[in-house]
Amino acid sequence: MSTLRLSPVTVSPKTTPSSSLRRSSPALRVSFRRGRSGRRSGGALSCKMSDITAASYAQALADVAQSTDSLEATMSDIEKLDKVFSDPAAVSFFSNPTILPEKKKEVVEEIVKSSELQSQTANFLGVVVDSDRIDALPDIVQEFEKSYNRLTNTEVALVSSVVRLESQDLAQIAQAVQKLTGAKNVRIKTVIDPSLVAGFTIRYGESGSKLIDMSVKKQLEEIASNLELPAIDLSI
Repeated sequence: MSTLRLSPVTVSPKTTPSSSLRRSSPALRVSFRRGRSGRRSGGALSCKMSDITAASYAQALADVAQSTDSLEATMSDIEKLDKVFSDPAAVSFFSNPTILPEKKKEVVEEIVKSSELQSQTANFLGVVVDSDRIDALPDIVQEFEKSYNRLTNTEVALVSSVVRLESQDLAQIAQAVQKLTGAKNVRIKTVIDPSLVAGFTIRYGESGSKLIDMSVKKQLEEIASNLELPAIDLSI
């Protein structure tokens, strides 16, 4: 999934991993909230534990990024990590208890170097790995994106199309979403969806609750509905 930002992106200086990485970067403080009784229990609390953990890590990183005026660069780092750990092999490696911590640290440093991560993002990744919470990274990414969008007044729009749209087309879509929502910034994410036949769709709003459907598939369905014909099977 590719991303287009309507607003300018802040470019951060390149960093390299070192043994002093965590000492030189701002402290990452992760806090976990409990109920008023201070006791853990099963049921609903147990089900929500992973969400609470992801939100806590994401908020801790967002706080550091905001205090160092590096939200844009940190968002870029998070997108890089999301791509790295979209590979199940990477998650499996760091979740494997038989692999020595020293080996995991070596791989973390390789990721930091190859992805050119900021020191604070490298610190964050190290904390997640040391805490054995790499399985929660996808949720942390989502929670950080929510924090970033809230702090920067950014609207995210998901554009689905049959073929890859040109950058100028995406820019026009971003401007349209900006006018519709009044958001200061717009981030466009793109997805290829052959089932649309032609055209595109735009989802935006909270959890993609709003839809603009400019696809041929939608038009064919409307024609079939108006003519009281059976639904058209577009599968090949």
